Amino acid sequence: MKEISRTIVLFGAIWSVIVLSSCGSKTNDPAPRAGGGGRASLMTVSGVVVVSRPLDNIVNSSGTVLASESVDLAADASGRVESITFKEGSHVQRNDLLVKLTVDDLQAQLKKTELQIQLAADQADRQKRLFESNNSSKEQYEIAVSTLATLKADRENLIASIRKREIRAPFDGIVGLRYVSVGSYVASTTRIASVQKINPLKIDFSIPEKYAGKVRVGDVVKLHSDETNLDFTGKVYAIEPEIDPTTRTVQLRAMCDNKQETIFPGGYVHVELRLQQPGGALMVPTQAIIPVLKGQTVFVKKNGVVATVVVKTGIRTSSAVQITTGLSEGDTVLTTGILQLRPGMPVNVTID
Repeated sequence: MKEISRTIVLFGAIWSVIVLSSCGSKTNDPAPRAGGGGRASLMTVSGVVVVSRPLDNIVNSSGTVLASESVDLAADASGRVESITFKEGSHVQRNDLLVKLTVDDLQAQLKKTELQIQLAADQADRQKRLFESNNSSKEQYEIAVSTLATLKADRENLIASIRKREIRAPFDGIVGLRYVSVGSYVASTTRIASVQKINPLKIDFSIPEKYAGKVRVGDVVKLHSDETNLDFTGKVYAIEPEIDPTTRTVQLRAMCDNKQETIFPGGYVHVELRLQQPGGALMVPTQAIIPVLKGQTVFVKKNGVVATVVVKTGIRTSSAVQITTGLSEGDTVLTTGILQLRPGMPVNVTID
């Protein structure tokens, strides 16, 4: 029994020495690594090299569709409708007769005037022969010539009055609904129908005043109609030479083809105007921009360490931002690890 007790005591003493040795070695282990000059690993982040590249500045707006030519038909003179020669919604050509008013009284006057002109012409010819043979005075001859000229002027006036009672298409287009019937009495203010030329179409839209100096005649616009789900392409052909003081916008007008006649005047379209940025632009990813109290900054790598640069931004796209001041072509902008980076920190950069 005494032998067993001595064995247990001896075993406990040996175990205590082992535990104390182990603890001592763990406690002293970091010291040699620290004293040995060990170096922590550098943080690795992603970055991009800033380069100049062409930039299309896209301006979105909403536009209203207009016919390239549009007119409400009305008579130049009062009268009763004698005939209607067009079909509603049909295509018409320039100078096609659409509506004719009654001109019976004018035709009778014209016929009477034609007879008077014939008689006056004979009289003027007779007076000329008598004057040349000294059998009539010059005054009588001049009166006959004047009478003939007056009757001819009356004839031209009657012909013009008859033409006023013929409503013709002023240009190629589509005639709309009619608002009169045969036998209706119309005045110069009576709306008869409308004629629209819908190929090509005009698009009216506006853009903010800051783009007023950048847009040019001939700039391309992309158009999309939600109603028909169709896309069109047009060009700016006119720019309003003033800025609206109320909305601070400038009015533009574009022209686009509508050969299929699937878009109608009065409709709404989305407008995408592309303004070319002259000389290229310096672009950085959106996530690289850091908002600060007095502006915006980015992290760049300079001489192997992180540096903060204050920048000014310009045009934004879906994934990048234009830098107008603060960066130069060739700078390396850091795009990841933004929250962990500090000025002066050494980093490894992987270029995207």
